[in-house]
Amino acid sequence: MKLVIIDYGAGNIKSIQFAFKRLGVEAKLSNIPEEILAADKIIFPGVGEASNAMQKLKESGLDVLIPKLKQPVLGICLGMQLLCNYTEEGDTKGLGVFNTNIKRFSNKVKVPQIGWNTITNLKSMLFNGISDGEYMYLVHSYYAEICKETISVTSYNFNYSSALQKDNFYGVQFHPEKSSIVGEQVLKNFLEL
Repeated sequence: MKLVIIDYGAGNIKSIQFAFKRLGVEAKLSNIPEEILAADKIIFPGVGEASNAMQKLKESGLDVLIPKLKQPVLGICLGMQLLCNYTEEGDTKGLGVFNTNIKRFSNKVKVPQIGWNTITNLKSMLFNGISDGEYMYLVHSYYAEICKETISVTSYNFNYSSALQKDNFYGVQFHPEKSSIVGEQVLKNFLEL
């Protein structure tokens, strides 16, 4: 299986690469369109600030390529957020795959949310073998609003989308590579899609 992690300078990609290595899959880091198009599965990671990350995607033309991909794509953390229509972070237009917006948590809660929280209302093959209410590891100040593409919900003062799916695109707000056995199961399920 050809697995490519999109390397556009805005991601903690080594930990994701190691997580797949533990599953016996060598993931290639690439920002070359031909290599991304030739992959069986694609990981779209992201750590950092949204407008800066989007600028990096535009510089490499990946902002045009990514929404057109036909193979399974998994956006992680900021990667998921950039797949949405818009994010308040840096007043940034997203890639428009998921029909929802990204908002900042209010000051009623500790921002960023850092640590373990549950995922519920699981609705996808991405969560095969995972029980409702399992814990995942999250680090984020912005969240995806609930929408018809929501496939898991997390509560942090209110409910938000902790995972999204539309066609061949999947997105998770949590870090599966840092979420122990349950996170590993998500990655395994993605490989089996």
